[in-house]
Amino acid sequence: MKLTAFFTSIFLSAFLLFGTAATTDSTVQKVMDNVVTRLYQKLTTAQLDTISEAYILPFLTNEEKQTLATRYWTFDVNVPVVVSLMRDQAQKVPPFWLAKSGFQKTNMLVKNEEYTYEVWQKKFSKGKVELGINGFDKHRPVYFVGVGPQKKGDKLTISNVFPDNQHIEELKVGAFTYHDWDELTLTEVPLALQGQQLLTTIRGRAREAHLVKAFRQTDYPALNKPDQLLLSWSANPSTSIDVQWRTQAAVKVGKVQYWKKNSTDTLTANALPFQMEDRLLRNDRYIQRFTAKLTQLAPATAYAYRVGSASTGWSEVADFRTEAAQPEAFSFVWFGDTHKSPDWGRMARQTLERHPEISFYSVIGDLVSTGLDRNEWDEFFHHSGKIFSQKPFMPIPGNHDSQDGLGAAMYQNLFSLPANGPDKVPSERTYAFHYQNALFIMLDGTSPIDAQTAWIEKQLSQTKAQWKFVMLHFPPYNFEEDYAQIRKEWGVLFDRYHVDMVMSGHVHYYMRSKPMYAEKPVDSPAKGTIYTISISIPSQHKNWPEEPYAAARFQSGPVYQHIRIDKNKLTLRCLDEYGKVKDEFTIEK
Repeated sequence: MKLTAFFTSIFLSAFLLFGTAATTDSTVQKVMDNVVTRLYQKLTTAQLDTISEAYILPFLTNEEKQTLATRYWTFDVNVPVVVSLMRDQAQKVPPFWLAKSGFQKTNMLVKNEEYTYEVWQKKFSKGKVELGINGFDKHRPVYFVGVGPQKKGDKLTISNVFPDNQHIEELKVGAFTYHDWDELTLTEVPLALQGQQLLTTIRGRAREAHLVKAFRQTDYPALNKPDQLLLSWSANPSTSIDVQWRTQAAVKVGKVQYWKKNSTDTLTANALPFQMEDRLLRNDRYIQRFTAKLTQLAPATAYAYRVGSASTGWSEVADFRTEAAQPEAFSFVWFGDTHKSPDWGRMARQTLERHPEISFYSVIGDLVSTGLDRNEWDEFFHHSGKIFSQKPFMPIPGNHDSQDGLGAAMYQNLFSLPANGPDKVPSERTYAFHYQNALFIMLDGTSPIDAQTAWIEKQLSQTKAQWKFVMLHFPPYNFEEDYAQIRKEWGVLFDRYHVDMVMSGHVHYYMRSKPMYAEKPVDSPAKGTIYTISISIPSQHKNWPEEPYAAARFQSGPVYQHIRIDKNKLTLRCLDEYGKVKDEFTIEK
């Protein structure tokens, strides 16, 4: 996926899920929210799993059908046009409104390397064009649109497009149709369609009216009593910490009680509630997430704490330690892709027993497999046990956390992280923090590369840290996918400012590179950057070509990395789930 084109979809996603068309108070989202609420009231769990389009259509009011048929995609045209709607042949049921609104199926086909699209057409007069939902299924290759003037020679202008910030280009061989998969380009376009204006889209739009086989449940629903305790830093690790947890939606008040260990002087901080919704989660649609920011803490101090309230009950007591104000050795553990796996969870819980001294944890993206489904996040927290209630967690999103071009809203709602990233990237997805003598630059690889480059250089050029680390989901060096743009734009900065190590995931194997400078191996870590990849779930690569830049690698997981820094010495150990060291190296400055 070329990440430059993905820039458009970041802004598009907000309108797809939460936006409002200017011409009406009714939206697809409002209709679907109401429909889902009525379905819950009328149907049993078993019945929800069996609903079909034949059931849904009579269930809708005429007003709801009208909204779903006209408020999904709208735009204005300045001359009479022909609208060509390209619909994937593999979608079993055509959109209910398509033929009824006057679209006619033609004999033309449009193709890319993966899909064949049948072409439906309709003539529209000058003015507004209104199109409906892709369907009630979740068919990811959603339809896209071509628009051309009816009269040859008319100059077409498309305006007032909803959702906003969409990409329009010429319909031709080589054009892409999905922002979230812009390497999938058209291979066959009939001559009659070539030259039309192509309105591209994202595959995530398939979710907007999803009802057929849509309903899910969580095995770990929220309770009145707090759970999913989570520590993180959004400010100075030596004097502050953020505490988060979950309850049922009915709980409106939450507090943190905290005290220095071996002390009876208890302090209290109020937490801000935030109601999260996953409307298709039939047994836990709404939950409450609480965030409290503890400040004015003493450096190098152990604290105990609990969360909740007198009315709903308190969590078990947990503890944390603030960063020392004076230099001292520290260590941390980072994981590759976790995908909410119980195998990762078992290994993760053991890391705290093996390394109780660590200062924090990180996951280099793909924490879950479907970032828009809250039941997967419930699995992630359940399998991790209590480790994040005792050690701060500083993650970055991967492509599974920010999925189908819809962004990573659920990820952002779950974690309280530094809001010091670049202006053109959603807050808390790219950020930086210092810990002791190290700078950590946490990059959202699913956001546009060029929107982050200047910010990265600013962090690297202004830091006085002795050690510099970058965490990035997509690995610049690997044998599966070529991230040339990352190497070109960011790799030169890693060279210029001597980043010590880049930590990545995504490709599901372990690799430690030789020190790299200008995309070539060099003979010392003092002259280049070491690139590492890891995987935290069971994996096995059958295809295993040589990687001339690799110093160590192996095909299978799960593994994790423990890094210890003591002044001018760094030691990395890669360990398997049993604690056996699989790879180890040292850098000394």
